[in-house]
Amino acid sequence: MTLPDFPIRTLLPDLLATLSTQTRLVLEAPPGAGKTTQVPLALLGADWRGDGKILMLEPRRVAARAAAGFMAAQLGEPVGDTIGYRIRFENRVSVRTRVEVVTEGILTRLIQDDPTLDGVAAIVFDEFHERHLAGDLGLALALDVQAQLRPDLRLLVMSATLDGEKLARFLDAPRLTSAGRSYPVEIAHYAARRDEALLFQLKRCVEHTLAAHPGDVLVFLPGQREIGDAERLLASLPNDIALVPLHGELSMEKQSSALAADPDGRRRIVLATNVAESSVTLPGVRVVIDAGLAREPRFDPNSGFSRLETVAISQASADQRAGRAGRVAEGFAYRLWPQSQRLEPMRTPEIAQTELTALRLELAAWGSDALRFPDAPPSGALAAADELLQRLEAIDGDRRITAFGRRLLALGTHPRLAAMLLAARSDDERALACDLAALIEARDPLTGPRRDDWQSRWHALAAFRTPRGSHRGSGPDRDKPVPSANTGSLAAIDQAAKQWRRRLRCEHVSPASIPAHLLGDLLLHAFPERIARQHPGDARRYQLANGRMARLLDDSALYGEPWIVASELRFDAKDSLVLRAAPLDEARLERDFPARFVERDFVRWDVDTRALIARREKRFDRIVLSSKPAGRPDPALAAQALCEAVADLGLASLPWTEGLQQFVARVRCVRQWFPDMALPDFGEDALLATLATWLKPALSGKTRLDALSESELGDALRSQLDWSQRQKIDQLAPTRLTVPSGMERAITYVIDDHGQAAPPVLAVKLQELFGLADTPRIADGRVPVILHLLSPGGKPLQVTQDLKGFWERTYPEVKKEMKGRYPRHPWPEDPWTATATHRAKPRGT
Repeated sequence: MTLPDFPIRTLLPDLLATLSTQTRLVLEAPPGAGKTTQVPLALLGADWRGDGKILMLEPRRVAARAAAGFMAAQLGEPVGDTIGYRIRFENRVSVRTRVEVVTEGILTRLIQDDPTLDGVAAIVFDEFHERHLAGDLGLALALDVQAQLRPDLRLLVMSATLDGEKLARFLDAPRLTSAGRSYPVEIAHYAARRDEALLFQLKRCVEHTLAAHPGDVLVFLPGQREIGDAERLLASLPNDIALVPLHGELSMEKQSSALAADPDGRRRIVLATNVAESSVTLPGVRVVIDAGLAREPRFDPNSGFSRLETVAISQASADQRAGRAGRVAEGFAYRLWPQSQRLEPMRTPEIAQTELTALRLELAAWGSDALRFPDAPPSGALAAADELLQRLEAIDGDRRITAFGRRLLALGTHPRLAAMLLAARSDDERALACDLAALIEARDPLTGPRRDDWQSRWHALAAFRTPRGSHRGSGPDRDKPVPSANTGSLAAIDQAAKQWRRRLRCEHVSPASIPAHLLGDLLLHAFPERIARQHPGDARRYQLANGRMARLLDDSALYGEPWIVASELRFDAKDSLVLRAAPLDEARLERDFPARFVERDFVRWDVDTRALIARREKRFDRIVLSSKPAGRPDPALAAQALCEAVADLGLASLPWTEGLQQFVARVRCVRQWFPDMALPDFGEDALLATLATWLKPALSGKTRLDALSESELGDALRSQLDWSQRQKIDQLAPTRLTVPSGMERAITYVIDDHGQAAPPVLAVKLQELFGLADTPRIADGRVPVILHLLSPGGKPLQVTQDLKGFWERTYPEVKKEMKGRYPRHPWPEDPWTATATHRAKPRGT
């Protein structure tokens, strides 16, 4: 097999030699080096491979197909023979396949289904700089497999724009760097006119480019919608110019066509998303026009999903895009943003800015949270994922995956959508659930007035499928007009629904009409925390299953519905706004979630009366269905409710005394001074977090917070310490200290604003310290106190931790000033030898 002459070719012997002795390697190679298509083929000849497969992770479907096709062509074989690929809803592999290009979700499933990776010799992570969540998870899983089960497994991480040194340190791996094949590219910023829209700026730039430069033009736009708008705006260009779209939703044939030269020899303008940024080759491109935008996933709290948002690209992406103009000859790149605009240096990892429900479920299926990620997942996002997965019954209270959770994973989509798809009971419901999954994942197809109901969107889809738009819904909606919608969007949604039906082996055609509540009956399984019941006193307000309140739009199509499930909410401090929802059948809710309907006594704290109220309530989750007085509350429930009140009101709601505050400060000081003692944390946050442990027993039998006495609060605090710990605290942090006058004086312990132990304070009259040379110390002599030296009248004279220095340098001045003011008190010339006293001199002396 003779490989084409790509720049990476000179590095392949070093790469193979390194992987013959090392099991991990980082390869940095710029666009055009040939790494995507030449490295996997080179690995086929490695001795360590044996008959094992090479899996190559490719983040994008377009690139996965293109890479597999190019490699297969080099071998003179069809795709599916030695070289194959697997992407969502498409599989071109066979028993003969030895290089398998897979997209990110596919790799995760392969590892989860067979942790030993039997028959796999190496995994290649291509374009790792894109830092997709699934790519990070795939690498973390592969590292765990290598560490635990397959020390022989080779892991090769490749990237064009990446901090290779940092990644090599993380992987404890060697690093190789390849040159690229590129020509000089001149970069210019094409200025927009005042108030000019991006697409009109783009049109002017395209017209200028066609007149000023040779070769094909590659235009980077953020998404399919902008590509369609640009196609329409540029339709008036001469016939010898071909407009070619390139994005992930195109058919395989159209994608392949976009990656080839025009068959009629016309000059091309390729309108592409960032799928063209790397891993695909576009012949003939001499000019790049870059809008500087991309669609990237961001967590949308309104929907509970990560949504694609239009964001500015990173500087690394901008450089990579510009480099596309220099692949065949000198090129030119126009940037449609001001030169003064500064871009972030590198792309932010997806794991840091998206929701993590799917990731958390994968970790539960793997059985370990100890995976190593290049960037650790945020703890807050993981906690939110845990809460949702428990509601979906995908994990148990110990975060272990349930049998149902494994069924969700097998569908390869977001756990919310998977739960909805699995909830369907009949063929009609399964087909309808596939429609809903496609609608939820897609951009809103409606183009007319704002609508907040799912019914109108499904009606638009059903009408699209029906010749001449004869569909008019069902029930009360039968005579309503079908909402106006974008036919291109509906076509993509219809295709996605068909793919879901194939995935579920659902041969049933979507129903022609449906009951008004059926969409909600399915959606409630995807959004269990957003099931909502109409407020008895306000028809536009709803109480959600998570305890929050929501309200309908003033022109809502859902007005009057007793129960709804809200798939999208705009969160507010008081009432969230329902953006999209569907009505549901309460009887279906009771059949599907009987365990969530409960009737028992609930005890809560009433802010107005500052006392507990006990009621017998029937609830669905936190939605109160009925309520009546329950008499005297159960002591255990009362104690729990009072603890919850303290958690809301803060520790200041308890009967603190100065002595108790000092006790807490003493414990905190000793804990910091002697960490080996392993004392419990008495900080405010820690005490609030452990109320059930130390405070709840003291509240047993009480119905008001003011019934807790100061002594009971003290006993509750001290209950966290055993006898020996209390004795040690009294020894190391005494409340009082005997001074040379023979009197005991109080020590004040201080915790600063940052929670750190400050030096304790001893306030004492100066005359009581005569004869004492050094500053007193506590905590086995480790901690000097701060002396607040007082006048005979109790006024502060000096603050010091250096008593010796005070006697030597400051005392003479103090004596001179104070002697006339307090003549009946001793002011000796020599404080070192004078007798300490707390009394004035006898009269006449």
